[in-house]
Amino acid sequence: MRRRIAVLIFPDFQLLDAAGPIAAFEIADRLAGEAYDISVIALEPGLVGSSAGATMHAQAPDGRLLDTLLVAGGNGTRETVRCERTKALIQSAAARARRVASVCSGAFLLAEAGLLEGRRATTHWQRCPDFARHYPQVRLEPDRIFVRDGPIWTSAGITAGIDLALALIEEDLGSEIARQTAQQLVVYHRRPGGQSQFSALVEMGGQSGRFAELLAWMRDNLARRITVEAMAEVAAMSPRHFARAFQAETGMTPAKALERLRLEVARERVEGSAEPIEQVAAAAGFGDPERMRRAFLRAFGQPPQALRRSARAA
Repeated sequence: MRRRIAVLIFPDFQLLDAAGPIAAFEIADRLAGEAYDISVIALEPGLVGSSAGATMHAQAPDGRLLDTLLVAGGNGTRETVRCERTKALIQSAAARARRVASVCSGAFLLAEAGLLEGRRATTHWQRCPDFARHYPQVRLEPDRIFVRDGPIWTSAGITAGIDLALALIEEDLGSEIARQTAQQLVVYHRRPGGQSQFSALVEMGGQSGRFAELLAWMRDNLARRITVEAMAEVAAMSPRHFARAFQAETGMTPAKALERLRLEVARERVEGSAEPIEQVAAAAGFGDPERMRRAFLRAFGQPPQALRRSARAA
């Protein structure tokens, strides 16, 4: 029997928050052979305008059982979150659904409907401080692409909705259909939910980006022993001048920046592969697993093995 997917939109929704997951489910439906029945719903049926001005046609909720309710996000959530009728619609649809998901700031609507009480969740990084203030009862995890807590799934901003949809498809139809769907979309098969919303290279870009080439070189050579002298040579500076200039530009010492890059690469490999921990430690330049374990505990509060188990359970 086809799984019924209802995507909830509202005025000024983010177009890709809805269209990205819809495209993923549509491709998976073709690949698996009539796996999904996809509909777009709204409080007021008809054409609903997105924040980009483009419209999408929505139906009225019909009261039937659902497999999945997926709530889009976007600028319109700021107004929609105050709508009692939308809140009631979400509560009613969620009660008829096997699972509920949100993309980006759609998490605000789930929280307002009481669906995230005491649960782990995420949303777009830019809206996280506002979310934490308004919904302190939710265990917000701002540095996640998507989070699953029981039957409730939430995701980070915009394209993370595609990662979320691929994870839902994998749960429903298996990893091979999810992989083929990702190939059709020309995206990564599966970014682990625990992967950071942020890239260390972007965060450390600094005010002018003058060390972007150096940072890229560091990431490409993590398995090597990288000294401050080697970094300074790549940057064409004396070691003393380089150390001062780098910290002024990026806000951290060269050694701290190097550890951040090692941690990012190691976490991606720990959560996204079955590589032995010893091999990951060597590839990321930690040298030995114990040194990497201590770095993980400082940065993430958990050892590598625990993060791998959490990623597999997500």
